[in-house]
Formats: sequence, structure tokens, C-alpha cells
Amino acid sequence: MFEKNLHLTVLFDLYGELLTEAQSKMFDYYYNDDLSLSEIAENTGITRQGVRDSIKRAEDALLIFERKLGLAEKLERISRKSEEAETLLHSLKSKYPEASADIDHVAEIFGSISL
Repeated sequence: MFEKNLHLTVLFDLYGELLTEAQSKMFDYYYNDDLSLSEIAENTGITRQGVRDSIKRAEDALLIFERKLGLAEKLERISRKSEEAETLLHSLKSKYPEASADIDHVAEIFGSISL
């Protein structure tokens, strides 16, 4: 359950702007603010079922966006490869101390890539 929720919140960070305003608001209340369906319904003036339907539509839309665009998967792959490269650079630094400054510079570049 936690992994599913984490995955959905990552997708929301990537694709949230593509949701309708209502879907985005309900999703944010539920997953990021940790409000219950009843609390959201009370705060927004719609039924609990209406809140659930909106959240479900948002979840489905986020999964469709990821299936079609694959940004979360690509970012995860880039992150893994970046970590592999940094590990290799540290290994090269101990093997070739004379290239230490250049290796540090390349490591700094990898470290500055924010995902």
C-alpha cells in the first residue's frame, strides 16, 4: 500500500498539472494532506462518494499518463545510471590519483543533476 501511494505521489508531482483542478485538489488533500474522504467531503461540500470518484479518476489518469509517457520510469533509470557512474568515478579516482581533479569535476557534474 505504501509503495502504491508513493508511486502515485511521484506521478502526481510529474503529471499533476494535467489533471482537472478538482481532481488535483482532491488528490492533494487525500495523499499529501492525509485527509480522510469524510474530511475532504466536509471541507469541499461534496459527497464522500464524489470525493472518492474524483480521486479514483485522478489515480487512473496519472497511471495512463505514465503508461503513455513513462517519465517516472525514465527518471528512475537515469537516477540508477547516475549512481553507477558516481560509483565508477570514485573507483577511478583511487586507481588514477593523477586524474583526481578531472574525476572530481565529472562527479560534481553528476551530483548537480537534479531529478
